[in-house]
Amino acid sequence: MPQPFDRYDAQLTTPGLVILEMEATDRHDAARQLATRLAAEGRVDDLDAFLADVGAREHQLATGLPGGIGLPHARSEHVTEPSIAVGVARYGHAVDFGAVDGPAYVVLLIATPASSFSEHLEVLATIARSLSKDGFRESLRRANDADIISELVNSALVFGD
Repeated sequence: MPQPFDRYDAQLTTPGLVILEMEATDRHDAARQLATRLAAEGRVDDLDAFLADVGAREHQLATGLPGGIGLPHARSEHVTEPSIAVGVARYGHAVDFGAVDGPAYVVLLIATPASSFSEHLEVLATIARSLSKDGFRESLRRANDADIISELVNSALVFGD
């Protein structure tokens, strides 16, 4: 049975869910690379079905945010626990997520169980607030260390208010 979500205790990301120097051909490839990490850690139980859910969400509305951020996300029956996989694009390999100010240098794939509507909104809103801050975005872009990036993301969920 899934544990109740507590953003103050959640490890939504781990160093294993971070891709440094990511080279993706497009936003679908970026989502696949990140979702593959989620599946490898047992956080997604059906990679292709989960990617179909992400694609359906992407089709509704672009998920690019100002400041070079891609924020694909989905609630899915195939997610076992709320998770965030993070990709930092290799220099010259930013990915178009439809933001008006240009491509994404940092991509955060948010995955939450289908039943967790309020948790999904809470994670999305909290991380979006953090991503609206220049300093947080720059820290993610420049960290170049999976441990630091996962700590930044997990801390943002605790201290994001």
